[in-house]
Amino acid sequence: MRCNLIQQGYPQGSCYTEVEGGKALACEVTLKKTDQGPLRLISSVHLSRPENYLSIYQSGCNFSCRKCHSWNFTKIAKGEWWSPEDILKACKEYEKEVTVREPRKRATAFHAHDSCRCCGACVMYGKRSSLCPKVLQKRDIVLSPQGWGPARNIVAFTGGDLTCCPEFYVECSRRIKEETKLWVLIETNGYGLTPKSLDLLKEAGVDSFWLDIKAFEGTDHKWLTGCFNRNILRLPEEILKRGFVLEVLSLYIPNLVETPQLKKIAQLLFEVEPTIPFTILAFFPEYQMKRYRSPKLSEMIEAYQEVKSVGLVHVRLGNIGVFASTEEDYELLRERVGVRNF
Repeated sequence: MRCNLIQQGYPQGSCYTEVEGGKALACEVTLKKTDQGPLRLISSVHLSRPENYLSIYQSGCNFSCRKCHSWNFTKIAKGEWWSPEDILKACKEYEKEVTVREPRKRATAFHAHDSCRCCGACVMYGKRSSLCPKVLQKRDIVLSPQGWGPARNIVAFTGGDLTCCPEFYVECSRRIKEETKLWVLIETNGYGLTPKSLDLLKEAGVDSFWLDIKAFEGTDHKWLTGCFNRNILRLPEEILKRGFVLEVLSLYIPNLVETPQLKKIAQLLFEVEPTIPFTILAFFPEYQMKRYRSPKLSEMIEAYQEVKSVGLVHVRLGNIGVFASTEEDYELLRERVGVRNF
């Protein structure tokens, strides 16, 4: 099987995945073509937090991220074989449990915190936390494997990314859109989203993308992921002009991807569309980057303020528990960032 990216004139991804006896390309060991259609190796499927939507965790990826927090199933072939019909069945079951219905424009992870902070205080203690948005009722909050929160009408493909082989996403999306009222989101590194793939996904009914831009500088991106990012930086415009909903996320990684690079990413987004939601996530040590430290509160606040100065309308900080732990920390965030933006 020849690489879909190579056939379209793009470089192959950094997609070798561990299997028993060695390594193989992710598309060969976590994706399977059968007479009944494509099958995908899936690690798990459940309601995720803090995104508050149904997440489909995929094995195998076209990146080799040194910081990957899902490496134990994205870089190691692990899981069970799921068909598009299996995915549809899970979506139908999930839809019965949906407690919050979002409009399509809010089919993102970014908007999840507008309605719930996933602390569970209203259920466990009968009292809302000081950060609660106060827009949901207690009956809207349900327990999932990752904690308390609502169930929003969104299904997301996450974990490993093989959008370079779009057939499975296409078949799943078509079925989901035909037989449910769920929005379909793809969490992606962007490497497989060629114009051809984007067109196929649009036709199939995919609604939105969470685009993880790992770095602005090409050499840093290559070191982090095994691939350069020239085509990824063109994606915000390509995604929006096809009518998809888009959000972008980037990690603050001390001594690697800091405020100057985050500001360049923000400038790129601003020039495409100032209202693109942008989340700055705090890095935490994992996988091959356990010797790197997490950012400090002061660094995250500075990054937020510099990114906002570019002109983006919707910016927030994520992974708050990584850099804020005391009431004083949260009070400073309220003052410098605003309670709705973290």
